[in-house]
Amino acid sequence: PYIRQDMKFFVAKVNLKAQKATGFQHLRPIQIAYESKKFMLPIRLGMANSHGTQDLVIFALTRKGRVEATNYRTTFMPTGQNIPDYVGKEFGAFYRAAFDTGYRKADGRALFTEYAWPIGTQQFCDPCSAPPFAATELRSLGTFWRIADANAPTYLTRMHVRYDAAHFPEDLVFQETGDMRQFQARYVMQHAYRGTESCSEMGPYREQVRAREETEAKTLASLTGWSPGKIRQQMGLQPASADPWYKSIWK
Repeated sequence: PYIRQDMKFFVAKVNLKAQKATGFQHLRPIQIAYESKKFMLPIRLGMANSHGTQDLVIFALTRKGRVEATNYRTTFMPTGQNIPDYVGKEFGAFYRAAFDTGYRKADGRALFTEYAWPIGTQQFCDPCSAPPFAATELRSLGTFWRIADANAPTYLTRMHVRYDAAHFPEDLVFQETGDMRQFQARYVMQHAYRGTESCSEMGPYREQVRAREETEAKTLASLTGWSPGKIRQQMGLQPASADPWYKSIWK
């Protein structure tokens, strides 16, 4: 079908022995430039010899705003929730589980926006995930509209998709929207005071912390699908009682 559409494509054959001798664990990127009226990404060719799912992360640099798919649903990763502070030590596992949960809830048929933000040498972010792009970096990434105007608007969209032939029978087709809002998947971890000092406000404070931690445990279980019991154990919370409320009266 690609040939019938007069599309051009290339195949790269990798010499694994030569690659190993370079000392690099990852292949060097291949950069190409072309002009087309079709804003799409052909993924069906890559599924020809795949027997399972594949993960693809897409970075799109545009002039007007966020990029989204037109033939599949584009949704946003959950963001802004309070989660237990112990997750900070295993954030990679948490985020993978959160993506897996979102993937299942979407029935494996959606793209997930993880980041969408205006960028430049003076970009504002909160929090900043990386240093701002240098002008030379943006130009090397193909922002040709900045050659005449180094301050021209530039917008970065990062999308993550897990696909297979059963759920993605068509190539990805995109559109540039006018949405210039700032979005990033971020999560809030509050560290409670664990000291032993006592004062008139310590009692209400500990009750407030306890209520917040209960909510955080439920949020984490919902985001990741992890066992609520194991989450509470990691947090040092007492196991939730399975008895009806009225039984506690006579204990």
